[in-house]
Amino acid sequence: MPVAQTRAFVDDGAGVPANADADDPAIWVHPRVAERSVVLGALKEGGLAAFDLKGRTLGLYPAPAAPTPDAKPGRFNNVDVLSKVLVGGRARDLAFVSDRGRDRIRVYEVDGRGSAAGASVVRDVTDPAARPVFSASEAEVDEQHTAYGLASGFVGRTPVVVTNRRSETRVALLHVVPAAGGSVGTRVVSTVDLPRQFTLPDGTTWTPCGEPGEGPQPEGMVVDSAHGVLYAAQEDVGIWRIPLQADGFGPPVLIDRVRSYGVPQTYDPETEECSVSGIDPGYGGRHLTADAEGLTVGDGYLLASSQGDSRFVAYERTGRNRYAGTFTVGAGRGNDSVEHSDGAQVVTADLGGEFRRGLLVVHDGERRPASGDLPTTGFSYVSWGDVLKTVD
Repeated sequence: MPVAQTRAFVDDGAGVPANADADDPAIWVHPRVAERSVVLGALKEGGLAAFDLKGRTLGLYPAPAAPTPDAKPGRFNNVDVLSKVLVGGRARDLAFVSDRGRDRIRVYEVDGRGSAAGASVVRDVTDPAARPVFSASEAEVDEQHTAYGLASGFVGRTPVVVTNRRSETRVALLHVVPAAGGSVGTRVVSTVDLPRQFTLPDGTTWTPCGEPGEGPQPEGMVVDSAHGVLYAAQEDVGIWRIPLQADGFGPPVLIDRVRSYGVPQTYDPETEECSVSGIDPGYGGRHLTADAEGLTVGDGYLLASSQGDSRFVAYERTGRNRYAGTFTVGAGRGNDSVEHSDGAQVVTADLGGEFRRGLLVVHDGERRPASGDLPTTGFSYVSWGDVLKTVD
């Protein structure tokens, strides 16, 4: 059960912030006063939010406006935090955000006072001259095959950011670079493409179903800095383990598949949905129900959000990543249950109170009570100690 939860966000043009749709959280740990640690949350067109450990809102930070009337506005998809990043001659605590609307990586600096800084806890330090990550032009940006999922970490002493491309299978590795006036930029140094088609054990070829012109995209990712590995969740396929070097990727290995892997499906343009159009050949996994979504690592575990059935799946963090257990986050303590979760992050530091063993923050895709027929979302705080009692 959640220990705490944030306010609800409503995807409503008249709301404050407008068009806010919670998606992905990150946690910054205060190095001296754990209780002043901060949770950040991406709100898509609603921008970025900062919360304290009680779930109270510290500040809201808008996504960039559209540069022209016909262009797409900023839309923050994923966020991750990296501490003690040496850039511009000093160590800085930085939050990296994938701006899906503008195809940029935006960068925020975390105030060392933590939650005691209130609304000043983060400030935008993005390079003013930041270029699109994947798009060759601003016209291509508006096609929205843009920066989507995001993770950050260290490879040795090198800070890296990894992002993937919406509606495509490409994953990019970026370095953190200093920019004008103390701002921070990122630079693409390598890419890897996950498969778009798969050869099944019976020799047939399977292509995950999607809208015409769109590939089977990944989104949720996590960098396991301790083991030099990137994990990437390809939503309709499964979870990939990819060796990570400071300047590139090793060969991807699929460590688990969604249940619907290999199932024939057909896209219906009227409903804009895929439906089963053949017999399940039985090649799917047993633990993940598409979409495979948010990934995070803590203690000896890799956690994955099985969005299709509102569960979280734990795997061993090393070796062959064997299945370790499953749990759900139910209602209780005056808080809502968690459904259809996208992003998640765990920290295992002692944050005091209910979080002495650590904190897991997860996106809740169906916050109740809902605001009419509008999507209503939020973030829930779970005791990592409670999770360990379930999966250990």
